[in-house]
Amino acid sequence: MAALTREQFFAILAPTVIRVTQEGSKIFPSVRLAQNLLETGGVIHPWNNLGGIKVGSGQTNAYWQGEAVVKGTWEYVDGRNVSTTAAFRAYKSVYHYYKDSDMLFASARYERVQKALTPEQQAEALQACGYATDPTYASKLISIIKQYGLKKYDDQSSRAIKKPDKFKDAEQIDVLYNGQFLSVGYLLSGYTWVPARLVGEALGAKIDWTGTKVTVNGKELDSIKSEATGYVQIRDLAAELGLKASWDSSARVVILDKA
Repeated sequence: MAALTREQFFAILAPTVIRVTQEGSKIFPSVRLAQNLLETGGVIHPWNNLGGIKVGSGQTNAYWQGEAVVKGTWEYVDGRNVSTTAAFRAYKSVYHYYKDSDMLFASARYERVQKALTPEQQAEALQACGYATDPTYASKLISIIKQYGLKKYDDQSSRAIKKPDKFKDAEQIDVLYNGQFLSVGYLLSGYTWVPARLVGEALGAKIDWTGTKVTVNGKELDSIKSEATGYVQIRDLAAELGLKASWDSSARVVILDKA
C-alpha cells in the first residue's frame, strides 16, 4: 500500500468520520482520527480495522460478519512492552469499522467515554475505561489532536445533511467507495438516487444536464431534479463507469467496487 502523509491520512478518513458522527456517534471526530493514527501508524490496511479491535466474543452484528486477521501486536504488561499475536476483526469498509466500534463504545463499560464533553475528556476516558494498556494512551491522543489541528473536524460534523424536497419521504442511504463514505443517497421506491455531479465527478465521470436529463459521459440516464441538483440511480451511474453497486442489507449501505 502506498505511503500516506499524515495530512492525506486524515483527509481520506475525515468524510467517513464526519458522516458517522452525523448519524449519532458519540466519539469526537478529532479523537477518532487521533486514535486511528496512533493505532495504525498512518496506514489504512485492507482489513479496515483502524482501532485495534480484537475478535473478542466473536458475536457478529450488522457491521462485522466474523472476518478476522491474525497479526503481531504489543501489550503493556507489568511495566513493560510485550510482543504477542492476536486475532483482529476485519471489515468490508472503514465505515463498517466505525459503526462496529460505536456499538462497542455504547456498552456500559464506556459510559464515561459517551458522556465526555470535550475531546480531551474523551481521550482520558478511553484510557480510564481500559481501551488500551498503554499508560500514556490519553496523552498521545491529545498530543496528536493538537499537533494536527483535528478539532476542526468536530465543527464540521455538526452540519446535518438536509433531505432534498423530492426525497423528503426517502430513507437516507450511505454510498461507499474504496472503503470510505462517498455520498448520501436516497432510497425511494426500491431505487437509491445520488447527486450525479458530486458522485460522478468524484469517480472521474463527465456530468452534464440536457435540461431534462443528467448525462454521464454523454449518455442520458433516468433523472430526478430537486433544488437545482440532478439525481440518478446509483446502479445506472455505476454501470456507466464500469463499477458494481452492491447492497449490504445488514448495514443498509451501497458499496461500489470494480466490476
